[in-house]
Amino acid sequence: MVGRREFGALGLSAAAALAINSALADDKEKKDDAHGAHDEMMMKCAEACNACQRACDSCAHHCGHMLADGKKQHHATLQTCQDCADACADAARVVSRHGPFSHMVCEYCAQACDKCATECEKFKSDEHMARCAEECRKCLKACKDMIAHAGHGK
Repeated sequence: MVGRREFGALGLSAAAALAINSALADDKEKKDDAHGAHDEMMMKCAEACNACQRACDSCAHHCGHMLADGKKQHHATLQTCQDCADACADAARVVSRHGPFSHMVCEYCAQACDKCATECEKFKSDEHMARCAEECRKCLKACKDMIAHAGHGK
């Protein structure tokens, strides 16, 4: 038979166990929330990189046609778009798998996007080039946001 003393000790032990379990559950929930936010940031970045890669590949194709039509000023944008597309594809792959070099490949991607957007913006009346520049600016922002979120910002 359990006396008052034992009953009180059991009650305190149960209360302590409940408090510990509650604290552990709160910690796990906080970690899950942080992990979820991190996953979301990484996926947004990878999606922006993917979209930019497609826009740059399409723009490079467009520039090829412009070159064929004798518009030699599109040679630089053709090369810039090709290189940017490759940088974005690399970043999308590494970031989507949460690779340990995500911040480095995103820094490289952000620089490529900045240069590509600047080149494409030289052709303001060309809708294709404007779309490419817009995607590059979105990707640049997504990469910078991911770098800052991951704690690698300068």
